[in-house]
Amino acid sequence: MSVPRFWRELDTRYNLIGSYCKITDTYHYPRRSFNPEAGRESIGSMEDYQFKGTGTVVTPTVVHQAQTGYEMFGPYCMAIIELDEGPRITSQIVDCRPDAVKSGMRVKSVFRKLGEDSESGILHYGTKFILFGNDTDDELDEDNIDNVEL
Repeated sequence: MSVPRFWRELDTRYNLIGSYCKITDTYHYPRRSFNPEAGRESIGSMEDYQFKGTGTVVTPTVVHQAQTGYEMFGPYCMAIIELDEGPRITSQIVDCRPDAVKSGMRVKSVFRKLGEDSESGILHYGTKFILFGNDTDDELDEDNIDNVEL
């Protein structure tokens, strides 16, 4: 099996898949094999769960100093997001001004390019979030040289 095919076939790589505990009626992200609250009784009672992908911004922050290799994308917004089902995750908020994101705003997940391996040209995709009301399918043209300030 080729490496790209291997990564494409991992359902958790491209989906918000976590776990649901039937004992405590709680959701977990990322996927878990048991629930620490329920202990060993939860082994075997955990089910895979596909999250709806909607949630609320708990706390946002603007990253001005992007990591090496991503300087052209800064500044950008990162936020702790509480999914409607309960778990909290950290993700990037895209398709808006970084300073426009505030606590309490509604967001939904989108599938976007995360980066690329320059040596091999392999693209990496994953989940990011957009504000509700900003749900056009027009991606920001992040690769457009006109958007880079010199």
